[in-house]
Amino acid sequence: MRAERVGAIAVRLGLIAGFVTLVQAAMAADFVIQPGPDAQDEIQEALIEAEPGQTIALAAGVFHLTDGLSLDVDKVTVKGAGMDQTILSFKGQEVGSEGLMVTSSGVTLRDFAVEDAKGDAIKVMGADGIYLINLRTEWTGGPKETNGAYGLYPVSSKNVLIDGCVAIGASDAGIYVGQSENIIVRNSRAEYNVAGFEIENSYYADVYDNVATHNTGGFLVFDLPDLPKQGGHDIRVFRNRSVDNDTPNFAPEGNIVGMVPQGTGFLVMANTNVEVFENEISGNRTANFLVGSYYTSGQEIKDENYDPIPKAIHIHHNRFGKGGWAPAGELGEFVKEITGVPVPDIIWDGVKPLPQYILGTPEDERIVIQGNVKNEGEVTFMNLDALFYSIWKVLATPSRDLDDHRGTLPPVKPVTIPGA
Repeated sequence: MRAERVGAIAVRLGLIAGFVTLVQAAMAADFVIQPGPDAQDEIQEALIEAEPGQTIALAAGVFHLTDGLSLDVDKVTVKGAGMDQTILSFKGQEVGSEGLMVTSSGVTLRDFAVEDAKGDAIKVMGADGIYLINLRTEWTGGPKETNGAYGLYPVSSKNVLIDGCVAIGASDAGIYVGQSENIIVRNSRAEYNVAGFEIENSYYADVYDNVATHNTGGFLVFDLPDLPKQGGHDIRVFRNRSVDNDTPNFAPEGNIVGMVPQGTGFLVMANTNVEVFENEISGNRTANFLVGSYYTSGQEIKDENYDPIPKAIHIHHNRFGKGGWAPAGELGEFVKEITGVPVPDIIWDGVKPLPQYILGTPEDERIVIQGNVKNEGEVTFMNLDALFYSIWKVLATPSRDLDDHRGTLPPVKPVTIPGA
């Protein structure tokens, strides 16, 4: 009898606690929306009617949505009860490509999940101030070519904060920022994506205290041709873990990340002034760290204004573990042909502007490697001299000598974002 009374009391307390939570949410928000058959219309209506400074609260539970959502009002907050408590499920999506599209500024999205979007999970376009906090994006069927391309996808934006987020299963990049500036990506996790984290054609980014694991490639810093914003520069990537990235590449055919070999820890391509330090990089079967020109991609360059060569890349005080024991893919086979197995910890394709083959590289454009350590043994390196190796192997002089890469470069300045 006592047990029954205790159970009844516990049930009542649970109901009271739930009611209190609901009341608190209602008091703190201008719109409170519960899961249910009308949730699709209610959420979109709130996103349209919200005024700057207002909050839309999504209660705990699963919202089954059949159409994409969009927000174009500035300074709105959309919040859930937690990334594992409030779930926007687009498994039955019939209309639209994105799960949630934001085209306004000063917006905060936090504490909910977007699952199984038909296309990108959360896309942000043209924002000045976007705060993505404690979000999860996931394709729950595992890595598939038919999954959406991007989990978190801010593009052409300024003052971008991604903090405490999780991205799983994207067929391009789990956490991506492109053609943007003033970027902080921190305390986040990416797994089972083609690219875990990607900073592309962007200026001024800090990427730190993140984990990339079980992706095809962990961290990518790219600059690509044929885009309105080019010349990516001033990127810091530090205190991250890029470990055990072992998922086969499942990018759709023709996608640029389709060239990333299974098991790549870091890939820095065609950027300028990139500082990579104090990271743990281990368990990546093709290579722990690759630095290359856009020629590495094997794609033709038609953009006359594009600079395909990386410059001022500073790789220092990282810790390396096992890597390069089984190179994969076309790029991996090319590297393996030159280096043998295991592939050295740090690979540079060695491609430079043609005058530098005769006159040398200016001090402020060098690839500088210093202070790195390894769990067992010494950190290894190779300059592939890929340009000459590709044209006429007899002329190529691949080198494992790190002497030309010792020294230092000026530190990249930290990024600050209002309200971050």
